[in-house]
Amino acid sequence: MGLKSTLHNLKEKYKGQKMAPAFNALHTFLYLPNEVTRGGTHIKAADDLKRTMNTVILSLVPCLIFGMFNAGYQHYRAIEIANGIVREVSLFGNFITWDNLILGAITVLPLVIVSYAVGLAVEFLFAVIKGHEVEEGYLVTGMLVPLIVPIDIPLWMLAVAVIFGVVIGKEVFGGTGMNILNPALTIRAFLFFAYPTWMSGDKVWVHEAVDRAGTSEAISGETILGSYAQNQDIIYSLSEMFYGFIPGSVGETSKLLIILGALVLIFTKIGSWRIILSTILGALFMGVIFNLVVDAELISESSKFYGLMSVPYWQHLLIGSILFGAVFMATDPVSASQTNKGKWIYGFLIGFISIMIRVFNPAYPEGVFLAILLMNVFAPTIDHYVVKANVKNRLNRLKTKTA
Repeated sequence: MGLKSTLHNLKEKYKGQKMAPAFNALHTFLYLPNEVTRGGTHIKAADDLKRTMNTVILSLVPCLIFGMFNAGYQHYRAIEIANGIVREVSLFGNFITWDNLILGAITVLPLVIVSYAVGLAVEFLFAVIKGHEVEEGYLVTGMLVPLIVPIDIPLWMLAVAVIFGVVIGKEVFGGTGMNILNPALTIRAFLFFAYPTWMSGDKVWVHEAVDRAGTSEAISGETILGSYAQNQDIIYSLSEMFYGFIPGSVGETSKLLIILGALVLIFTKIGSWRIILSTILGALFMGVIFNLVVDAELISESSKFYGLMSVPYWQHLLIGSILFGAVFMATDPVSASQTNKGKWIYGFLIGFISIMIRVFNPAYPEGVFLAILLMNVFAPTIDHYVVKANVKNRLNRLKTKTA
């Protein structure tokens, strides 16, 4: 008897019982659902929630693999710098190497495993308790979480945060499709406020960069944003920023791969190009304003805000996670605005507020995730007034025609 037959028999055996959702979820994960639409009243399409989630995951896989190589590269590079050795990055010389991949896999894959294991366990638990089918919404969240946290975050902290994010960020609202906050960002926000020393600072973004277990304090994990916030010179070239050979969260560094992921999401119509573009425009607009303030000499070089204010407005897209947030976080179809005009407003404010937080809070220069969470809360309000304005315009046009 094959696995499929065994699972089918278990589904029939536990049909209508408490554990039925768990067996149905396992069967659906491994095989196509047995239920199909029939009759002429349904629109036939190849896409469903499972395929949509898988497409987003596939667009994130290149960022994950690159993050593994970069984790190893940043670790060995920091050791070389501590020993007085400075080398230029070479793609096939000292970046794409087995040593980098092995070290990266050892440090990154446990994050992925814990994220999925804990998150799906909570999903299964709620499905069994409530008696509904297990939803596929966490498939993407489980991949996003390891890409937006520091590489050395303790696994127990990640597990606690995942439980909090899934329960408070999604299940209390009714599950997938009902949440008003992005669950992955809720998890990151919990980590930041509950364990701030593990989420910010200049020595948390490189593997074993913090001397908590006897490792060398000379290994520094300073991000570019941290350097700008402290008015320090930047040692990375624009090409290194674009390709991602810099410290940072696992998935945020390679802007090239993020752009490729954006094209996949836009081409498959999963991600809204309006939200992505408007977020970028909002960030650039706020960056231009700060550049004008610096050019007009309205702020002195000794100010703690000067470093990030003086960053060329376009360079904000190459540092930090504004681009990653715009592509993979802000476009979440559940927590984002639903109207076309609302998407423009929603995305623009995310970019605008992200750069504002980045500049005015040097202790936490990465503000895109807080900005997205804030706009998640206001997205329904934006859509409400957009719809209200459309109804008013239609009524006015009707009155004009009947006059």
